[in-house]
Amino acid sequence: MTTLLHIEASPRKTRSASIEVARGFIERFRAARPDTEVTTLDLWSGALPEFGAEALDAKYAGLAGAPLTPAQENAWRTLRELAAHLHRADVIVLSVPLWNFGIPYKLKQFIDLVSQKDILFTFDPARGLAGMLNGKTAVAVYARGLDYDAQSASGTPAAEFDLQRPYVEKWLKFIGVADVHAIVVQKTLFGPDVDHGAREAAADEARELAGRIAQRRGG
Repeated sequence: MTTLLHIEASPRKTRSASIEVARGFIERFRAARPDTEVTTLDLWSGALPEFGAEALDAKYAGLAGAPLTPAQENAWRTLRELAAHLHRADVIVLSVPLWNFGIPYKLKQFIDLVSQKDILFTFDPARGLAGMLNGKTAVAVYARGLDYDAQSASGTPAAEFDLQRPYVEKWLKFIGVADVHAIVVQKTLFGPDVDHGAREAAADEARELAGRIAQRRGG
C-alpha cells in the first residue's frame, strides 16, 4: 500500500488553483494505484502549535545532549507528532500559493516547527547534516497570479522575484526528499479565460505526472 500526504497551504479551498490541480494529481494517482491511502493535512483547519520557550529550550537541550524537563518533552512530542505525517507518507503533495513572492505563513510555520534535529534531519560533526526522509517522492503544485518566468512589458516580476518554488524545493531536499517534481499554475489573475486555461494545462500535466509516478513506485 502507498501512503500519500496532501498538505494544503491555501485557505481558498474550492477556489484554489493549487488545490484543484493537486486533487487532479491525487485522483489520477489513486486510479492507477487503488490501494493508495490519502491523508490531507489542512494547515488552515486548526491551530498549529507555537514554537515557544519550551520548544526552543528543548531544541537547545537536545543539541547539547542534556535531559529534557517534562514541559520540554511535551513540547518536543508535539513536534514529533506533527512531523509523523511526513514520515508515514511515501508521496508528499503540496498545494502552495504564492504570497508576497514567497509562501503562506502557515506553511512557513509548519516548516519551522517540524524541521528539527532528529525529527527531520540529523547532524554529525564529521559528516554534517543529513535529511531523514529518504526514498520519498514530493510533488509541489505552485499557483501564481502573475507570470514569474521572465520580465514582461506589463511589469510582471521577473524570475528572481520567485522565492516560492526555490524555498520549498531547497527545504524538501534538505530533509532528504531527492525525488521532487513541480507543477506551476501561472497568470491566475489575468481574467477567467486565462485562469481556466492555466488550470487546465496544469491539470493535464499533473495527471500525466501522476501516472508516471504511480507506475514507477508500483514497479
